[in-house]
This record gives sequence, C-alpha cells and structure tokens, in this order.
Amino acid sequence: MAQHNLTYVQEIPVSIDAAWAFFSSPSNLARITPPEMMFSITSGEVEQGIHPGMIIAYTLYPFMMIPVRWETEILTVRKPSFFEDIQKSGPYEYWHHQHHFREIQNGVEMTDILNYSLPMSFFGELVNTLIVSRRLEEVFNYRKQKIEEIFKL
Repeated sequence: MAQHNLTYVQEIPVSIDAAWAFFSSPSNLARITPPEMMFSITSGEVEQGIHPGMIIAYTLYPFMMIPVRWETEILTVRKPSFFEDIQKSGPYEYWHHQHHFREIQNGVEMTDILNYSLPMSFFGELVNTLIVSRRLEEVFNYRKQKIEEIFKL
C-alpha cells in the first residue's frame, strides 16, 4: 500500500474567522467541488459547526458517471486554525485530510495536506497514476479558482 502525499497552499484576503466560517461548514463543499462531480451530502449534521466525531456522508461522481459513496469523520478541531478528517468508508484504502489556517499579512494562508492510498496494490497504483492523482489535481485547481471567485481575489 503506497501512500501518496499532496499539499496545496492558497492565500485568501479575509480574516481567519471568515476563512474558518466558510471552510468548516460542510455545506460549502459543493460550492468548491467541480459541478460535473455532482457532489451531494447525503447525511450528517451539516447545519451545525464541525466537531470531533462528526460523520458526514456524501455521494459524488468523480469518474465516468460512476457514483461513489463516501463517509468521513472529523477527528480534530482547533478553531480557527486546524481541523482534520479521515475516510470511514469510500474509495480509498486510506484518506487523511488536514486543513490548516494561518493568519498572514493581508489575510489567511490556507494549507490542505492530503495523505491517501488506494486498495488493490499494483492495480491501485496504476489507477492512481492514470486517474486518481490527476483528478485530485483537477479538483484542487478548481477549488483554488472557486475560492478566488468567492472571496473576490
């Protein structure tokens, strides 16, 4: 099981409280996910703020209109600077996503750190090389663009 690590950093000209309010709200995930993925939350307390132990279930279509059900759990919350989630069930063998927020001059530096691995050993690595790693890059590039639009960068 090879583990893959990706880091994405973006500066946003808002207060740390505004960044936290937006990114810690699960209902905003659909706004920053490519529309062709048809991301929808299927269960969870999404109107409430995130908290440790919170479970959120989703359905999305990441590739060729094949639906994927995904369930994540919020592990740690340190408002307004950090939260992390893991996959409880879904397409990955392992998924751990850290969300860091740090005040900088004129705004916030947001850092996403992903650690993931795919099931099925060699075949999973082939799928990662051909599809998954590229799709994750596309998703995070889209997110960067949408965040720029939302926060008028």
